[in-house]
Amino acid sequence: MPEPERPESFQPSGVGTPLPAVEAETVGGPGGTPEVPGAPGAPQGAGVQPGGGRARSLWSDAWHDLRRNPVFIVSGLLILFFLLIAVWPSLLTGTDPLDCDITLSQEGARSGHPFGFDTQGCDVFARTVYGARASVTVGVCATAGAALLGGALGGLAGFFGGWWDALLSRIADMFFAIPMLLGGLVFLSVVPSGSVWPVVGFIVLLGWPQLARIARGSVLTVKQADFVQAARALGAGNTRLLLRHLAPNAVAPVIVVATIALGTYIALEATLSYLGVGLKPPTVSWGIDISEASKQIRNAPHMLLWPAGALSLTVLAFIMLGDAVRDALDPKLR
Repeated sequence: MPEPERPESFQPSGVGTPLPAVEAETVGGPGGTPEVPGAPGAPQGAGVQPGGGRARSLWSDAWHDLRRNPVFIVSGLLILFFLLIAVWPSLLTGTDPLDCDITLSQEGARSGHPFGFDTQGCDVFARTVYGARASVTVGVCATAGAALLGGALGGLAGFFGGWWDALLSRIADMFFAIPMLLGGLVFLSVVPSGSVWPVVGFIVLLGWPQLARIARGSVLTVKQADFVQAARALGAGNTRLLLRHLAPNAVAPVIVVATIALGTYIALEATLSYLGVGLKPPTVSWGIDISEASKQIRNAPHMLLWPAGALSLTVLAFIMLGDAVRDALDPKLR
């Protein structure tokens, strides 16, 4: 006999209360194809942050914070000013810093010479402006050299490990045992040159171990990240891993330490010049002028005030810049 019709809500015994029929909902366009963020044909807002903005990288996020940091803005403007007068000092003065008149020795400020004259009758304003070139050149070149050498050696040691890491660590420990000031007195006494480059070479020689340790630790941390392991599993070679994956993600701590060290290197150059083993005349340097002015501080304090003030302001600007960059690049401080 034919089976009787069953009501739509009929369920076999033991299954439970019947559920109401629900229409299937589809997400996407025509045909009910689900849309995947980032796939072709996905809506314009797919893969973006809540609020409509696209996800930013570490560097773009850091730049976003730096532009709103008054410490970064002030220090950046000061550094830009000193870099400008170091490259183009004639913007501020047309006086030759080596054009001296002994009859004007230790004279105070007058029209056209707002900072007065030093013991030799040279214009203090002109020497302060031109002194930025030597000091900033030493700081920038020494920092770049130490960062490149230390970053490369430290990054390779952290990446390869083994005997290379052990050898580099022991060599770095040997250089760490030499005080910078004492090493400068010895090194620059053996290399009797009053130009910029021996001072730069000495700072690079004793400054790279600090940056090498920072780079080594940063690479050791990034090397354990999942994206590096995934790239290695997909067949990426050592060169590609170092240049495309490790270096961009491990360089931030090196940049922060190098920026702070730049101000320290400028102060170190001035100290060595003050002690008579750094830059020497006829090179114009803040350290040389401070050394000469310290002998006449009671009779002509203006000779010491201006070069020392310019040196302090430059060092402070670079240290402030380093602090601002550190705060922007360190996720723990957000």
